Amino acid sequence: MKILEYNGLDISRVKGAYYKVVEAIGRDDFRAAQVKKLASLTHGKFYRARLDDANRLLFSLLRHEGEVSALMLEVIENHDYRSSRFLRGADIDEEKIAEVEAAEAVREAEPVRYLHPERTDVHVLDKPISFDDAQEAVYREPAPLVLVGSAGSGKTALTLEKLKHAEGEVLYVTHSAYLARNARDLYYANGFEHPAQEAEFLSYREFVESIRMPQGREAGWRDFAQWFERQRQQFRDIDGHQAFEEIRGVITASAHGVLDRAGYQALGVRQSIFGADMRARVYDLFERYRAWLADSGLYDLNLVALEWSPLAAARYDFVVIDEVQDLTMAQLALVLKTLRKPGQFLLCGDSNQIVHPNFFNWSQVKSLFWQDAQLAEQQALRVLTANFRNGTEATRVANTLLKVKHRRFGSIDRESNFLVDAVGGDAGQVTLLQDQDNIKRELDQSIRRTTQCAVLVLRDEDKAEARKHFSTPLLFSIHEAKGLEYENIVLYRFVSDQRAAFGEIADGVGKQDLADDTLTYRRARDKHDKSLEVYKFFVNALYVALTRATRNLYLIESDLGHPLLALLELGQGGQARVEARQATLEDWQKEARKLELQGKQEQADAIRSSILKETPPPWPVFDQTKLEELLHKVFREQVPGNKPKQQLYEVAAAHDEPLLATMLAHDAGFVAARDFSGERGGLARKSFAAYFAGNFKDILRQCERHGVEHRLPMNQTPLMAAAAAGNVALVEALLERGADRENVDHYGRNALHWAMQEAFRSPRFACGPFGALYELLAPATIDVNNGTRLVRIDRHMSEYVLFQTMWALFKSRFTHAHRRPYAAFETRAILEAWEHLPANVLRPERKRRQHLSGVLARNEVERDYTYNRMLFRRFEQGWYQFNPALSVRRRVQGEEIWVPVYAALNLPLINELSWAAVWPRIDTYLALAGLPERAMPIAVQRAMARERL
Repeated sequence: MKILEYNGLDISRVKGAYYKVVEAIGRDDFRAAQVKKLASLTHGKFYRARLDDANRLLFSLLRHEGEVSALMLEVIENHDYRSSRFLRGADIDEEKIAEVEAAEAVREAEPVRYLHPERTDVHVLDKPISFDDAQEAVYREPAPLVLVGSAGSGKTALTLEKLKHAEGEVLYVTHSAYLARNARDLYYANGFEHPAQEAEFLSYREFVESIRMPQGREAGWRDFAQWFERQRQQFRDIDGHQAFEEIRGVITASAHGVLDRAGYQALGVRQSIFGADMRARVYDLFERYRAWLADSGLYDLNLVALEWSPLAAARYDFVVIDEVQDLTMAQLALVLKTLRKPGQFLLCGDSNQIVHPNFFNWSQVKSLFWQDAQLAEQQALRVLTANFRNGTEATRVANTLLKVKHRRFGSIDRESNFLVDAVGGDAGQVTLLQDQDNIKRELDQSIRRTTQCAVLVLRDEDKAEARKHFSTPLLFSIHEAKGLEYENIVLYRFVSDQRAAFGEIADGVGKQDLADDTLTYRRARDKHDKSLEVYKFFVNALYVALTRATRNLYLIESDLGHPLLALLELGQGGQARVEARQATLEDWQKEARKLELQGKQEQADAIRSSILKETPPPWPVFDQTKLEELLHKVFREQVPGNKPKQQLYEVAAAHDEPLLATMLAHDAGFVAARDFSGERGGLARKSFAAYFAGNFKDILRQCERHGVEHRLPMNQTPLMAAAAAGNVALVEALLERGADRENVDHYGRNALHWAMQEAFRSPRFACGPFGALYELLAPATIDVNNGTRLVRIDRHMSEYVLFQTMWALFKSRFTHAHRRPYAAFETRAILEAWEHLPANVLRPERKRRQHLSGVLARNEVERDYTYNRMLFRRFEQGWYQFNPALSVRRRVQGEEIWVPVYAALNLPLINELSWAAVWPRIDTYLALAGLPERAMPIAVQRAMARERL
């Protein structure tokens, strides 16, 4: 088989043995290379070969167009599988690894869409990536760089690989929060580290928040549409969509500031959607818009970007802006101000995918970033024309649409004159179907139960009609569809519902005009023709819709003879049935979670209500409400019987509440609670005993009935229980079904915190399953608001494990006796907790007292330090606690909110079961955080009343 090498592979210490083993693998002699198969992990299949007595070679197998290649990944020294980048902390027992024959391994090779026919170097993000010649040339070209590529061209993967070579503080920023998170996860997949780099991956809104936190919430199209509906009486002659685009893309979009009325009215004919006679009315609307923003507690990102400009300081050594076409010049100018050295940037995008309102063009971008017209003109753009995502037929139709656009309107700019080459290898199909009830019924029957097909409409208001005919929850408007991809896409009445607009787009274009398979730069024939500005949304929206399908497209239209459809040469009358696999409940659970992460809450909720139909569990859940109810019954009302006392005792064991056990024993007369320290461990497992077993089919069935986020009796989610049990295989299975790593219990603890608590108690747990659990469960980042700005704590930062450790141990500072009653952390306690943590969780050099003290000190609120994140406050010499001014980001019913840190940790509830010695400190923390005063604990009230008697 062909031998490929990961471009980060280091064989310097084992060269002789390496070439000998690789030669054996290349001739399919796995026996000579002593190849063994590692247990399949959720992130891939891996094999190891024996280099010598101490060292092993890790590799995987790839399949492309019938040929299998072996990709050499990593040298594992001294049998240390736990430190492997690619195995991510997996617990590998060398004695139990099974041998494998080459024929068996070849059958299981991972399929890839593209491998270069000659080059053997391969890049790795979340999966192996082989660059074509155009990508390789860009990869080797130095900054500054502007990269143009269509959907599916691999431009994001290419920019991430280039980013790996930058040093210092680097920024990746894009319009979409989901794309930013996904880029971050791709970047750090398989354990990538760059010790000389600190990278931030931010959506544009998060970038603005990192400078200063705006007040209120960002206003979007739906907010504007609801407000505009109330203005419609006075502005009947203005289209709401065009007004929104004009405000966002023209009036507020300039890097030089908001246009005043005179400046707006003086714009040239190609700089505005509206003619000179309408602009006074549009500006009147804009002034009302600004007033409405102030009254509604909303903000516009353009206006904030302009206002924040004086606050932006040079901070980043290198900047990547992805999907640059989605940002305005005002927004880009703010990013530019944070660049330390001119020219250290990479911009990439595709002006054919603009569905967000702006007047983007590449020449303006170049002029802004080079700040010199001559330099901007000289800067060449690099174009990626290969498409690795879409089928060849979908690509043909998308290319034809670009040719229609070019012929009708002229070139958008000199840089966007290219067509796309499909190299994915799958032809797929594009079928035009008549808008008839029987056809829609047949189509609905074949797509309603699959996650491999989505229905797209042009605008939000078109969804209602589509829902009458299609029962799939995967229904999106084009603004929602940006960034999505499905194997099959149904486009519902895109052209028919906007017949006039698409008629204008096709006007004057004949099939003979589309014969040429190249685009050459040419200006529009009529300088005063504003058609491109007016109709750009429609043609771009259709282009984006066409490129969402990785295989098949189905267009449902009532007017099959529309001129544009004729120009696209779509096949008519094909079958209305989509060949797609019926999804399991597990598939739908994963899809719902994916959509939530993408911000598509409407579709995620639709999946849960119409497909999953989750029911509440039949058992009582002892959450905060139930706990407080029990405390009232036992200590205040003194209800007879042992049942509520037993329930409280089980709560005390599950959440490690020694004071509650003491009060049950001495104040409530519950004798069983006297041996709390001896019984706690076993009793704590009682409510989730099944989660320790290797066979967990019943647990997964419960997740199908009650949802993957249902609550166990002690208010754990299944993921929390599996984490606390150290059941790595169950954790993997739950994550596969879309379990949420960041869901929390009533003390603000997520699944990672439950696992950390066990690791801090048990060296065996810390040295055993915790390494793999950490890789699976640790959220990529923690977002905090330090009182003035967003601070993102990435998993690769020293502050990350410290912050998570303090979070996991926070309650114990109040409920357990310590060396000092400060309800805070000293370095000794943290280092003791860290003693047995594996290297993939915490590198050995970070376990040293000097390093830990430095991290605490440089992030202390009173410290005068340029990069102070203000995470901690020192309350006594050497004793630290979370800064009371902090807030953490939480998602509640699809909306992101900021919650004060001591509210997120539920200090008021912790107060109920805390030692009296720390009450003064609780009073201090609550006051500093601006939370209500501490109440007298319920359990204490009765004891004090009895003492008075």
